[in-house]
Amino acid sequence: MTEGKRQKQVAAVLQQELNDIFMRLGMTMIDGGMVSISKVQVTPDLLEARIYLSLFQVQEPNEAMKKIESRAWEVKKELSDRVKNQLRRIPVLQFYQDDTLDYVFKMEELFKQITPGDQNSPELNAEEEREAS
Repeated sequence: MTEGKRQKQVAAVLQQELNDIFMRLGMTMIDGGMVSISKVQVTPDLLEARIYLSLFQVQEPNEAMKKIESRAWEVKKELSDRVKNQLRRIPVLQFYQDDTLDYVFKMEELFKQITPGDQNSPELNAEEEREAS
C-alpha cells in the first residue's frame, strides 16, 4: 500500500520535530550508544505514528526501548505543543527498533566470508571460460 501525499508530509514534520525533541530531552545518547530516528510512518487516518529508532552501539537494546517508551508521554506532550497548529489530532506514538543497521552489518560479514579465490563461484567460472576463448 502506497503512502499518500498528506501521510508523507505529516511523517516528515513528525520526524523533524521528534529529532529536535529527542535532542532537547537528551534521549539521543542512551547506555553509551546513539539513538536516532530512522523513519516515521503514519497510518492513512493520521491517528497513529510508527517511529523506527536506530540504536547504534547500545549495550541493551530492549532496555533502551523501555526507557524511551517510559518517556513517551513527555515526548508526546512536547510534540503536541509544537504541531498543534498543523494537526487536528496528535497521533498515538509507537516506537519500534529499526534493525536495518544490524542487517547491513550481517550482510557485510557474509560478503567478507566469500573469498575471491573460491573456485565454486559462478562469476569466476564465467571469467575463466572467457579467458580460455
